[in-house]
Amino acid sequence: QVQLEESGGGLVQAGGSLRLSCGASGRTFSSLAMAWFRQGQGKEREFVAGIHWSGALTSYADSVKGRFTISRDNAKNTVYLQMNSLKPEDTALYYCAAGREFSILAHSMDYWGKGTLVTVSS
Repeated sequence: QVQLEESGGGLVQAGGSLRLSCGASGRTFSSLAMAWFRQGQGKEREFVAGIHWSGALTSYADSVKGRFTISRDNAKNTVYLQMNSLKPEDTALYYCAAGREFSILAHSMDYWGKGTLVTVSS
């Protein structure tokens, strides 16, 4: 069993940067793939970035590729999402997720955080 908690959301101007963190409970963290999803107002949840349990493989949505970076520190049971060159369309609730498989599909995730709000002003 894993509990996830996101932090680091807030208000930022377009072009700015923000780093999200997701802390996980339990010592099983290092064996789980981690991912970030987001959901904007009136929109469906979409994949943002994912990272294999080993950290050797990462995946990004085309919309954030080159701007966002996912990383993890297994010793700290934490995954990060560094967001640079933020755009108003990045405004959304950002969710941390964990799963036994490396996947971009929300249905493949086994655990979810409650989300942290990111608002990008124009």
